[in-house]
Amino acid sequence: MARELLRHRCFLFSLSLLAVCLLKLVHVKVTVRDGVYIEPFGITAGLSGTLKHGYDINCTAVYELDPVEIGKTLAIKRKVVVDVDDDSTVTLTSDCQTFIRARGYNGVPVSEAERGFPLAYSLVVHKNAPMVERILHAIYAPHNVYCIHYDQKSSPAFIKAVQNLARCAPNVFIASKLESVEYAHISRLNADLNCLSDLLRSEVKWRYVFNLCGQDFPLKSNHELVAELKRLNGSNMLESSRPSKLKMQRFGFRHELKNVPYEYRRIPVKTAALKDAPPHGLEMFIGSAYFVLSRNFVDHISSSRVAKDFLAWSADTYSPDEHFWATLVRVPGVPGHIPRSEADVTDLKSKTRLVKWNYLEGNLYPACTGAHMRSVCIYGAAELRWLLNYGHWFANKFDPKVDPVLIQCLEEKLMEKRKYVQPRN
Repeated sequence: MARELLRHRCFLFSLSLLAVCLLKLVHVKVTVRDGVYIEPFGITAGLSGTLKHGYDINCTAVYELDPVEIGKTLAIKRKVVVDVDDDSTVTLTSDCQTFIRARGYNGVPVSEAERGFPLAYSLVVHKNAPMVERILHAIYAPHNVYCIHYDQKSSPAFIKAVQNLARCAPNVFIASKLESVEYAHISRLNADLNCLSDLLRSEVKWRYVFNLCGQDFPLKSNHELVAELKRLNGSNMLESSRPSKLKMQRFGFRHELKNVPYEYRRIPVKTAALKDAPPHGLEMFIGSAYFVLSRNFVDHISSSRVAKDFLAWSADTYSPDEHFWATLVRVPGVPGHIPRSEADVTDLKSKTRLVKWNYLEGNLYPACTGAHMRSVCIYGAAELRWLLNYGHWFANKFDPKVDPVLIQCLEEKLMEKRKYVQPRN
């Protein structure tokens, strides 16, 4: 009898230990006093998008701006929002088979039209591995290809997490050349160029490439993006405007990377030394660091002497990624070029990235319902409808610590759109 009781206890202990291990692989939950943790939509089988700790948010009602649901989101924001850390993503991705199944990477429906129009992504990231995984999950399709560039200064846990992501999905890889990225420095542009070079060598014959950072999120499904990109008919989609006198100082003077006693610690600082005119008689345009480029354009600049010389000339400018693409796309004869005579392509005309600037709120945009960081809105849940209906393809900035409900509802809406895709037989 005693021996049978001992066997029974050992069995229960082993079963409990197995359950704990499986839970660690599938889901890491964090609780603090007066805090709330909201997991990514659909991460655990059997859940239907409900938020933890007693908050049952109806995302459709949030989209409809129902005052009761918006009030619930505000109550959540007043709590201490707990975000899982990089180590949690390391744990989540340590068993690829369990991770892929738990997050549904192996069940993404893809239409015939999507398979015939593969896309590529360059993700330049440096922190917050859980958010990086959520971005990848939202844009993932098995026939696309994804390059992740992590900063050499990133934490060991973050690096391990993104390496695990690349190990678990055959169409996700780490850039072959990594930069130590500094704010507004040529290293940021080089990170994207490294990924673009790798993507051109990929076996996937992608048609267009997007570049993203760790605070972006898609507003369209892969199926919707393919439909929009087909209408471009080989053109590129990015900002390209004539610079103001103030912006001209960014590339009119030489800049040197220096230590500074504030947030970024090292940034390019303007010197008194004037720069020579840009090579090959290039007319300068400015825009954003973010783009949607055709494969033909990327292939062209990869071997273009004009592009190589312009890159070298840009090395001692401020934030060269904000004039490099905007200028090259205006060069006559490049694939999908924008004629220099055409009007400015502003961030309102370019669908690449929706950014809400605080000095334009109440005029071009509704008020920010999240928080502001350096004049840019970190979106809140009450902006869900506006984000999805504005017409842009991606938006920036998102932060689960500012408003976790918005990201979870965006995930839910994107996954709903996937259900209507007719998969390939």
